[in-house]
Amino acid sequence: MAAEPDSFADLIEPFSRRGVDLGLDRLQAALAELGHPERRFAAVQVAGTNGKGSICTLVHQALLAAGIRAGLYTSPHLVSWTERIRLGDTPIATPALRRHLQTATPVAQRHQLTPFELVTAAAFLAFAEAELELVVLEVGLGGRLDATTCHPHRPVIGFASVGLDHAEILGPDSANIAAEKAGVLQPGAVAVSAPQSPEVAAVLNARAEAVGAELRWLEPLDLERWPLGLPGAVQASNGAVALGMLRALVERGWPISESDIRQGFAAARWPGRLQQLIWRGQPLLLDGAHNLPAARALRSELDAHPQRHGLAAGPRHWVLGMLANKQGPAIVEALLAPHDRAWIVPVPGHASWSATSLSSALAAHTDRGAALVDQLETAPDLTSALTAAATAAAAPRLIVAGSLYLVGHLLGSDPPAQNGPE
Repeated sequence: MAAEPDSFADLIEPFSRRGVDLGLDRLQAALAELGHPERRFAAVQVAGTNGKGSICTLVHQALLAAGIRAGLYTSPHLVSWTERIRLGDTPIATPALRRHLQTATPVAQRHQLTPFELVTAAAFLAFAEAELELVVLEVGLGGRLDATTCHPHRPVIGFASVGLDHAEILGPDSANIAAEKAGVLQPGAVAVSAPQSPEVAAVLNARAEAVGAELRWLEPLDLERWPLGLPGAVQASNGAVALGMLRALVERGWPISESDIRQGFAAARWPGRLQQLIWRGQPLLLDGAHNLPAARALRSELDAHPQRHGLAAGPRHWVLGMLANKQGPAIVEALLAPHDRAWIVPVPGHASWSATSLSSALAAHTDRGAALVDQLETAPDLTSALTAAATAAAAPRLIVAGSLYLVGHLLGSDPPAQNGPE
């Protein structure tokens, strides 16, 4: 039986009553009391809606290939909190993360930090202790008031694709959401972005001009010329942002060659995104696809390149779990084609869409949504859904999507899923 990863529940759960409460003042005060660990390493930052983690891992791997003592801070994790903090090429050790959380806890209590702020403080302590030169910071939520923005000097910033997600916190439309993400820009910084929607581009341009930052617009990479270790056509845009960030770092004196970049890009891996696995002998394709833009990108990728992802022609069978605060009906409409079938499961530990609630919402959503109701099945849990879908499947590979938490639950299952062909 696989060992359960340390949940750090005794240290993190007491802060959970704070929930999501964006702001910089609390963590800035806590970091000052901890001796300002964030001032002991340089940083670059990546904001956006979809693709942040891919950009971050591409940049991080290129820095490592260049021999730079580099760290990486990402969220959320899939199985263990230790995944969020990489010291060099290695996730932080469990005892080390526990020690840094224990160091930060009394200060965090005094300043009433949120769980994400507590973990960010622990990450900054770990990066400082490891004497890292440069850390890649992935924004957790928004940007303007995100905990990672407490790092005082982020001269190179990347923007992943910006779209609708977390509207209940960031605002009702792409322009409002983009304004929160553009809040990471600092005077004198160089920011890079692949193409965005016109309304998002207008917001990013206006904010860059207002604060005195330079915003560079880049075309997607030619993936024949720039092979990446990350699958999917969407990585052409993510790779362009990563390359633009690295070239901006070269302009600032960091010793990164083109061969370092190519080596790092080829070595990059990012689990839970178009990941092929074997679970109890059943081939699976895992992709978070946790919001509408990501769902549309996944469907487009699978339609364009089915064989690349181990899929045969014909109807596809899905196992979907979606958080209740997501656009469940629209995500289902984006993912399912006629004759596909989807088993709807709860996401463990989270309020989720059920097959019943989805069916009601789809019936009222659009004519196409109403037609999809008959394609939905229900299952009490992920294991039951995978067993039922595998029994019914005409195609050999099932697709698990709808939430990174669901993907993480599968990756941490017993027996764990094993890597399949890339």
